[in-house]
Amino acid sequence: MIRKHPYEIIKSRYVTEKSRVMEGLQNNNSNPCVKKCNTPKYVFLVDRTASKHEIAQALEEIYSDKNIKVIGVNTIQVKPKERTVRGRRGMKNAFKKAIVTLKPGDMIEEKA
Repeated sequence: MIRKHPYEIIKSRYVTEKSRVMEGLQNNNSNPCVKKCNTPKYVFLVDRTASKHEIAQALEEIYSDKNIKVIGVNTIQVKPKERTVRGRRGMKNAFKKAIVTLKPGDMIEEKA
């Protein structure tokens, strides 16, 4: 098996409003159900052929300076969608995103 470079597996962070809410769940104490979420979750765009194990290893290698530990990886295949631009029909690209759960207390970005 050919080992891929970690940056070939992890393409980029996927920052949306919903992903930012998932990152902040561990700091929220407003709801008793939300208080149980003590593990941070981050969303990444990943290679469509990458497995969950490869994604976890690549993230731990990329963020080795922060010494993070990946507990779980959930993946979602987003299907291509049809769109129209200036009267021409086309397709948006399909992609794969991974929701990564880290060990409690681990953070990817520093608080400002």
